[in-house]
Amino acid sequence: MGDMSDVGRLILLGAPLGNPADASARFREVLTTVDVVAAEDTRRLTRLARDLDITVPGRIVSYFEGNEERRTPELVEVIQAGYVVALVTDGGMPSVSDPGYRLVRAALDAGAPVTAAPGPSAVTT
Repeated sequence: MGDMSDVGRLILLGAPLGNPADASARFREVLTTVDVVAAEDTRRLTRLARDLDITVPGRIVSYFEGNEERRTPELVEVIQAGYVVALVTDGGMPSVSDPGYRLVRAALDAGAPVTAAPGPSAVTT
């Protein structure tokens, strides 16, 4: 596979469950480098970033059960435009028991690459 630096993609982030210290180095790196972060709860993400002593420079948008259907096409357009979008839920891996399935399915259907940055448990990845 070639360099994906100019190709939009979706990255699923495995968030720590409870203790911010369980966040992986890759979780931190992705949050500080992506163009857009779709978060189940933007307030929790902001608090987690503060606890991890990192800054999220990308645009943060809400992505939860109540707006998944409406927000999914918007995020797929962003990915197709060449931007990198990270999806993070309140804890754990997106789309297992949290929002995300619709976005993953839509991104794959649009031919966009989807990858994951494993969290505290590789089983869910």
